[in-house]
Amino acid sequence: MKEGAFAEGTGERLAEVYPEQPVVLSHRLTGHPLLGLGALAALAARMRPLDVQCCRGDVAVGVGRGGAPETGMSPVETIASIGSCGAWMVFKYVEQDDEYRTLLDQSLAALEPAVRKLTGPMLKREAFVFVSSPGTVTPLHFDPEHNVLLQIRGRKRMTVFPAGDERLVAGPAHEAFHEDGGNGLEWNPAFVDRGRAFTLEPGDALYVPVKAPHFVRNGEEISVSLSITWRSGWSLREGYAHSMNRLMRGAGLEPRPPRRFPADNRVKSLAFRALEKARRVGRQAR
Repeated sequence: MKEGAFAEGTGERLAEVYPEQPVVLSHRLTGHPLLGLGALAALAARMRPLDVQCCRGDVAVGVGRGGAPETGMSPVETIASIGSCGAWMVFKYVEQDDEYRTLLDQSLAALEPAVRKLTGPMLKREAFVFVSSPGTVTPLHFDPEHNVLLQIRGRKRMTVFPAGDERLVAGPAHEAFHEDGGNGLEWNPAFVDRGRAFTLEPGDALYVPVKAPHFVRNGEEISVSLSITWRSGWSLREGYAHSMNRLMRGAGLEPRPPRRFPADNRVKSLAFRALEKARRVGRQAR
């Protein structure tokens, strides 16, 4: 990839709103050989089954914490019939494959200098590939990573809501996520006016902030998207602070929610990590 995934200046454009606001960027990965259906079918055949999830796409936006039910089809069966099976699939942690790890690193290279100035090094770099049947829905959810979604094939409409809005996602929902990883969210029709819809075509990319709720409606064609993600010291501390709040709430307290960037939630983060370390030491001593 001689030219890079993004044009010069893309990092600076991201930095204008990073890390708290979504922004549309442009990319150069349309037609990349690793992101065609043939290459992805081969990837599906060699990935661990637990790292490829195949879900029904005929669902409502707000299915709740459980998310969309799985189809019961194998990844190979799903991608072979993706034009008609009414499903969407996600290939998780594709950086486990050498070629896709190289693609991830090359893609993040243009963004890393601008990101580093604001939230420090890119930590826990991961990549996900989404392949969706025409007309499918990915329900409302949030994710703990900084995320740039690159649209490779087809069209989709992603609606993104403000991160950190307690009216959309109350503290206990964050705390439950950090306990068990369930990231599906409940829907309320009153949310409609708070979201911002982005229509993504091949060549478009969308930065989605940490914990910004969002849902996706796929267009009338097969869609392929690449999601490149990273964590920051700030995002990790936000998660630890929510975990500390879970403990406090369990003790009958009503903790304040973690603050958004640039506040760093250091006190609660350190407290939770100290408690976890004490627990580990206690278990080892038994």
